Amino acid sequence: MKDRGHILRLRNNPQANKILNESKYVINSSKDKYFVNNNPLHLEIGMGKGDFIIGMAKKYPHINFIGVEKFATVLVYALKKIETEQLTNVLLLNEDALNLENYFKPQTIATIYLNFSDPWPKSRHYKRRLTYRDYLKIYQKILVKDGFLKQKTDNKLLFESSILSFNDYGTNFEMISVDLHQSKEAKDNVMSEYEKKFSRLGQPIYAITISFKKGSK
Repeated sequence: MKDRGHILRLRNNPQANKILNESKYVINSSKDKYFVNNNPLHLEIGMGKGDFIIGMAKKYPHINFIGVEKFATVLVYALKKIETEQLTNVLLLNEDALNLENYFKPQTIATIYLNFSDPWPKSRHYKRRLTYRDYLKIYQKILVKDGFLKQKTDNKLLFESSILSFNDYGTNFEMISVDLHQSKEAKDNVMSEYEKKFSRLGQPIYAITISFKKGSK
């Protein structure tokens, strides 16, 4: 399958940064606490137009969700949906995943989601994949000790390279599926906009859930 940009290419919105800066749903500076409660905090990295995180927030009102997206124009689309729904357990962050430690203290995130990340298929770009070890180090730091990292993708190359990266890093494989929608996990699955498109095309969805071993690096 092609990368994310070929599936949902958007025209640049010159007002995107201004819109995000003025919204109460967008994190504009680091804080010790982003919500007024102590509910578990889940993080989606590369959230796109927000279908997944909005669906999760509605399904699990007692969990706080933060969606991370580095492209401001894309984040504005998600913001409009959240404002329409008036959700109180979702915030957005316009940031690169490499900078997550600037916003989240160690052991504060219960679950991280990587949904249909850019596969960066060229071998010379493998370090840009969100499951490369540099990213795994960051995830391990901000996840609670018994936290999970959950990945979904339509891209077999990314799926296979992620398994190798997770294994080399020294993680626990909690679940691996080569066809998520035909597995027992399907009943609790919330789909992203990419997942809906790929599923309609008959593309199997690959999924992995891992946890980090103590001392893995």
